[in-house]
Formats: sequence, C-alpha cells, structure tokens
Amino acid sequence: MEDRLIPVTSVATGMKQSFAADIHCLTIQVVNVCFVGHPDQPQDWVLVDAGMPKSTDRILEAAAEIYGEHNRPKAIILTHGHFDHVGAVGKLAEHWGVPVYAHRDELPYLTGRKDYPEPDTSVEGGLVVKMSRMFPNEGIDISEHIRPLPEDGRVPHMEGWESIHTPGHTEGHISLFRQEDRALIAGDAFITVKQEDLSKVLTQKQEISGPPRYLTVNWKQARKSVTKLNSLNPKLAVTGHGFPMRGATLKENLEKLDSQFEQIAVPKHGKFVGDEKKD
Repeated sequence: MEDRLIPVTSVATGMKQSFAADIHCLTIQVVNVCFVGHPDQPQDWVLVDAGMPKSTDRILEAAAEIYGEHNRPKAIILTHGHFDHVGAVGKLAEHWGVPVYAHRDELPYLTGRKDYPEPDTSVEGGLVVKMSRMFPNEGIDISEHIRPLPEDGRVPHMEGWESIHTPGHTEGHISLFRQEDRALIAGDAFITVKQEDLSKVLTQKQEISGPPRYLTVNWKQARKSVTKLNSLNPKLAVTGHGFPMRGATLKENLEKLDSQFEQIAVPKHGKFVGDEKKD
C-alpha cells in the first residue's frame, strides 16, 4: 500500500499551516497530518496520522522544516487505519525507530489480521464515491511498531491531551482533545469538506460534513461520536480532510451537524445504512 499512488489532489496539497504554537498541519493531496509540539522543543513532538501512500519524503521534509534535521518524534499517533491516514506509517516508524499508537479496536487492521470493508460505491454524493472503488481497503501489518493507546484516555508523549473513542467511521477511530485551549484533532469523525464531491475536494470548499460516506461502516456510532465531540465545545478543530475551523464558525457548524446529522451526513441508501437512521 505504501508505494501505491492514489490519483487525487486538491488546491491545498503541500500546504503547511500552523494553528497554535504547537499544532502544525500538512496537507498531502487531500488528507491532513498533524505535527504536535513546539518548534522550540524540537525533541518533544509527535506525528498524528501518516498521510497518503508515497508521502514519506514529504512528511520527513515538513518535520525537518518545523523541528530541524534529525529531530525525530516521540511517537506516531493514528486516529484510524484507513489507507489515507497510514500511507507512510511503516516507513516512518522504521526510519525514526518510534512506536505507533492506536485504539485497541483498530489493531486488527494494523497487524495484518483484518481488512476493512470495501468502499461503499452505492452511496450518493458525487464522483469521488465512484472513484473510491480504487481506494485500498487492505489492512497493514506494523506489528513490530504498533501499541494500544492507554484505556484511560492518556496519550503517550502528548501531555494535556486525551484520546476520545469516536467510532463509526471505523471501529477504533479516535479523536484528540486538549482541554487547556479546547483544541481538537478530529480525524474523520467529522470533516470540513464534502469529501464525496470531486469539485469540492479539488477546491477544498469549506463545509461541515460527517465522515466520508463511502468508508463509514456504522452511522449510529458516527452520530453519537459527533454528539460527543460537540459536547466538548472545541474552539479549534483540525479534521482529516478540509481546512480547520475555529471559533464561532466551528461552534455554529458543529452544532448544526449534531442536530441535523441524518440530513447532512447519513446517505439515503448504502450497504451500511439501515435502521440506525431511525434511532
């Protein structure tokens, strides 16, 4: 999977942005990875998610630009194991010699024991849905590097942050939250671009959305996860896809997604759409 080129892109590809003194984001094609740690402490940072396949060099370059050459992270934290979030994780973990952490329910997909369901191309939404048939669904095997996140919510090497189990998009999906400044790294629990619509993906038009429809396996859990994150009243949300939201814009849009989840997020039909829409 790491050497398989996925032919999708956006106007944001290659863009590196900072949203707090210690939160930096790099967009790789259509997905965001986060570098969490202050540049003034270049030996104390972590990488959150690992981008698309064939993104190893770009992530290494960005890390060097932020923290300087030869300053490796303490760890890699994965929000989940879909192909666009683990594309470079094996090579990066090997290169840096660091552990990788994920929720215990995600480990079967990261140790070669289980594959994700194939993308659901029957959901409505746009051209990316049809393109998703070419997206890898195979699990990966990084058994020598992977470790389960602590079950008490602590995040190794990320003092002040907590991991929050936000299943729905995948079984072991997590988001990361810091109470001090109410910063949220949401992964794909919700996103800020209509990921199914190719034109919106290309232009990165900002729009609150649920998790990508074609890869979400449990809509009942996904809805509960959005409610859980909304209850935190985040002030900044860096999502797996789309530009970050903050302040009043985030509050208004996340409340809207929470209250209108079925209308905004859940597809009208699909192999994972069922009675949970009525709950």
